[in-house]
Amino acid sequence: MRKLAITAAVVAAAALALTGCSGQQTPASTGGAAADTVKDVQIIVPADPGGGWDQTGRAISKVVVDEKLVGSAPVTNIGGAGGTVGLAKLANEKDPHTLMVTGLVMVGAQELNASASRIADTTPIARLTEEPLVVVVPKDSPYKTLKDLMQGVEKDGQKVTITGGSAGGADHILAGLLLGKAGLEQADIAEKLNYVPNSGGGEAVTMLLGGNAKAGISGVGEFAEFVKDGSLRALAVSSDEASPLLPDVPTITDAGYDVVLTNWRGVLAPGGITAAQKAALTKLATDFAASDAWKAVLKEKAWTDAFLAGDEFGAFVKENVTDVTKTLKNIGLVQ
Repeated sequence: MRKLAITAAVVAAAALALTGCSGQQTPASTGGAAADTVKDVQIIVPADPGGGWDQTGRAISKVVVDEKLVGSAPVTNIGGAGGTVGLAKLANEKDPHTLMVTGLVMVGAQELNASASRIADTTPIARLTEEPLVVVVPKDSPYKTLKDLMQGVEKDGQKVTITGGSAGGADHILAGLLLGKAGLEQADIAEKLNYVPNSGGGEAVTMLLGGNAKAGISGVGEFAEFVKDGSLRALAVSSDEASPLLPDVPTITDAGYDVVLTNWRGVLAPGGITAAQKAALTKLATDFAASDAWKAVLKEKAWTDAFLAGDEFGAFVKENVTDVTKTLKNIGLVQ
């Protein structure tokens, strides 16, 4: 079952959760156009180093080169505004053999930032993974449970700084959803939630370890090593079952809040490329996603294989934009 990532009990938007398949798809037809070959590919990571998008982009680069699918795959980081700065770069990209990492964070950010560049103007290539989020606090935090943290925000409001990824992204959405399930009205969420966004996961860790944030939300893979070494303490994960990386951490549902949220990631190409160029990039994504090297990355990072390509992925993105926009409105992040 493919999750939009928010349970129906949380917001009405989740009623539109999509059913999909993780099996790999046949690349799009070239419509009789001359075949295109991807000899080299450039990869845009629309975030600063250290976060999930950066890890994804660099993993793709290593796999496609190691598997000799392309000759080179340089990675360029273009952080800012939840990926919409990178999205603007993609909109003006002249090299058709370009892949940009994308995901739920960008879907929300384009709405929150009223971005002129839109995902709808790009060429969807493939969804690759999904990953649960984890709520953490510094090791000496007085908040021992997720309930403690929610009660702290309800009582102390803006004094309880929560840090995570970009504004309007999965981390921000989860913070709003949790406060909604804790009983706060939409207006109260907007008043009490002090969410400090970052362009990369490394910045959130720095804030937490430096005592500049009371709690953090990010992908399990970004915080797991700090939880394991005792620097951070995990309160709950956002999946519907325990994460392999943090098997002893309860789910948010187990902690008493009916919320399930997974953060999908995939790749886009520039808009306006030919059918043959789209087919070649889709084949490249299909080939690396089927490789043993990529499967090893999934295992190492505890990312769930959520491969979907071609027109099916395009339809998923379109509906995800609609659903996330409704969710952002329901929790008061956009009008």
